[in-house]
Amino acid sequence: MTNSTPIQTKPSEPESEDDGPACVMVFNASDPSGAGGLAADITAIASVGAHPLPVVTGAYVRDTGEIFDHFAFDEEAVAEQARTILEDVPVQVIKVGFAGSPEALSTIAEIAADYPDVPVVSYMPALSWWDEGPTDLYEDAFRELMLPQTTVLVGNHSTLWRWLLPEWNNDRSPSARDLAKAAADMGVPYTLVTGVPLPDQFVENVLATPQAVLASEKFERFDAVFSGAGDTLSAALAALVAGGADLAAAAVEALAYLDRCLDGGFRPGMGNVVPDRMFWAQPGAGEGEDDEPGGGQGFDLPAHDTKH
Repeated sequence: MTNSTPIQTKPSEPESEDDGPACVMVFNASDPSGAGGLAADITAIASVGAHPLPVVTGAYVRDTGEIFDHFAFDEEAVAEQARTILEDVPVQVIKVGFAGSPEALSTIAEIAADYPDVPVVSYMPALSWWDEGPTDLYEDAFRELMLPQTTVLVGNHSTLWRWLLPEWNNDRSPSARDLAKAAADMGVPYTLVTGVPLPDQFVENVLATPQAVLASEKFERFDAVFSGAGDTLSAALAALVAGGADLAAAAVEALAYLDRCLDGGFRPGMGNVVPDRMFWAQPGAGEGEDDEPGGGQGFDLPAHDTKH
């Protein structure tokens, strides 16, 4: 079933202000390094003002430098977690990270199909740490089962290129619109492509459809290797959309938020740099400027209808 929610439709909202912030259900793996996975989802969603409903799909065995293994939950465990809380709490957006297995992806896709009015933000991570066989099975299942339920696909340019356009033989690299077209062929209305290479150590991040570029932000490439940037961006995007932001505005704000997270990144171990998703809460962060999400210019979202 294709996610065909009308673009003007606004996600369901809490019945009153007393009900608190918008809720985002996130499917992802536990990450003991705190760099990505559910750790990234929870802190990013909370940081930009929504409430996370985390569903554990499994657990990574990793440090801050690399992923060594992953233990997947069976699909029944994933389904029971999600359906139990869905019967209790209205959800404004579903965010899908690493599900761990084709069976879990099938379960998540079925759940998303049961809530057709809820936008789905799906993130495809790089799976170079995994063996080729499991990777191929997972990517095939994601393409066939999850993409038809996805409202916004988020992924790095090189990851999406290898996955969606493996037989690309043009002299130029695929554009964001090329990747959006490949995703749209599987039912995805919008694609947010990150890390599109530009000259002079710049990268571009583009929200696109096959017909148009809806938002584009250029950033200077950081001289560091980060873990968890993709989860951080997709979780922030999901939270901002859940809060009622127009999709293009939410993408711009999520990218600005990620840029600040990376700028404040730190190295807790001997491996990669971890985004500081709570940069605004650090001592001295509010001196001379208002860095708190929602309080400064960078996070002052317009009150538009959500477009998804």
